[in-house]
Amino acid sequence: MDPLFTTQILKYKGDESFTCNDTLVRKIKLEIFINDEKVGALMATPVDEQALAIGYLMSENIIAKVSDIESIETKDDGMSVHIKAKIDKENLAKLNAEGVVISGCGRAHTANIDPEAIEASKISSDAKFSKDEILKQMSTFYTQCELYEKTGCVHTAKLFVDEKTFFIGEDIAQHNTIDKALGKARLAGVDLSQCFLMVSGRLSSEMVAKAVMHKIPVLVSRTAPTCLGVMIARKGEVTLCGFAREKKNKMKSGEDRRGLLYTSPSPRDRTRSRMPTSA
Repeated sequence: MDPLFTTQILKYKGDESFTCNDTLVRKIKLEIFINDEKVGALMATPVDEQALAIGYLMSENIIAKVSDIESIETKDDGMSVHIKAKIDKENLAKLNAEGVVISGCGRAHTANIDPEAIEASKISSDAKFSKDEILKQMSTFYTQCELYEKTGCVHTAKLFVDEKTFFIGEDIAQHNTIDKALGKARLAGVDLSQCFLMVSGRLSSEMVAKAVMHKIPVLVSRTAPTCLGVMIARKGEVTLCGFAREKKNKMKSGEDRRGLLYTSPSPRDRTRSRMPTSA
């Protein structure tokens, strides 16, 4: 299914009005089946559906690793994804019994914000990234996102691996963008502990928890984190970079809200930061 839809609109420009075509993004109910059992449905943009399903199931620790996947198939004109895989039945039952509706758009459930799950998934990574590299990648972020460029109507996520390798996720729901980008990377066999993830929206607890579950050491946004997002990041040893917008801004912990660094265990302990002091 084409993720874009064209319709005729009445457009106003100053005192003038005229009829023209406008490009809109589609939204569907994507159903996910694993071993012939429906495990849930997500409101999503119909692109990268398989990556979304894999990213979501791995974010919830229902599928532990890509080698556990036997097959992936999209059916019903892209309205459902069917997966054959070895799964953690306990985590699947936990999602069904204890899952909460997330705070982001595009209704979904998660069970991965449990403190014990975060503690068990604490990240250990020696990866370091300079602030100049992060801000450079953020400056080109939106220009690499086709759906955003055409509609201005989607959230975006970008996993940076190296100068030549990155994975983009675009969707009407912010949490889906992360699952899409990370699902692509997981299927490609990327070591996520050596990458950093950029997102277009706020760093909420659910977004940070996904980074923890996928062992991503650094999570970057143009906007702010929430209180619970910072708490989960510190518990899971993830470095958060907020308000990363302009190259001239400093990435630091302090009063300058244009560039804030929240790292674990303390925002002022630069010896533990994954941002080098020389950056």
